[in-house]
Amino acid sequence: MWKKIGRLFVIKTRFEACLIIYALAVGAMARGSAYLHEYPGMGGKLLLVACSGAVFLAGAKIFDCLRYEQAAADAKLAN
Repeated sequence: MWKKIGRLFVIKTRFEACLIIYALAVGAMARGSAYLHEYPGMGGKLLLVACSGAVFLAGAKIFDCLRYEQAAADAKLAN
């Protein structure tokens, strides 16, 4: 039963990865918008850019890991 629950938290397809990245982006932009209101000027803008940059880095890592896991599974089936 724990395995079935654990499988819910595993990203298996690119579509699921895109949904996760979208959710991260929405949250990061909400946080960045709050930074703009809290820290007007250049400081808020830099924090907004940092929030969006974090989403780009996380998205790239998710896609890379997904590609690596799929290649490993294909190699395992080939042997």
